[in-house]
Amino acid sequence: MGGPESILVAMSPALDMSLEELNAADARRAALSYVSEAFAEAVLDGIDVDAFAEAAFCAAFRELVAIHGEERAACVAQGLPERIRSGEFSARTRQ
Repeated sequence: MGGPESILVAMSPALDMSLEELNAADARRAALSYVSEAFAEAVLDGIDVDAFAEAAFCAAFRELVAIHGEERAACVAQGLPERIRSGEFSARTRQ
């Protein structure tokens, strides 16, 4: 008690995330920034948007399989249709 996490909770009592979850969210935002930057650079270099998107998707799943195995990667893929339909990846939902 009294550590950095309690300070964070005291500063924002409505915040439901732990310090670890906040750090993970920050890491995901930073990772997305890197990927978005690579995407923009590829497009500026004349790489076809569809080709780069498919390559990025394949590279991401290759890493998921390498780290977590085929079954976990398949579970992630299985959840994609609902996430796509709900607008999670739509440009209008980005800030």
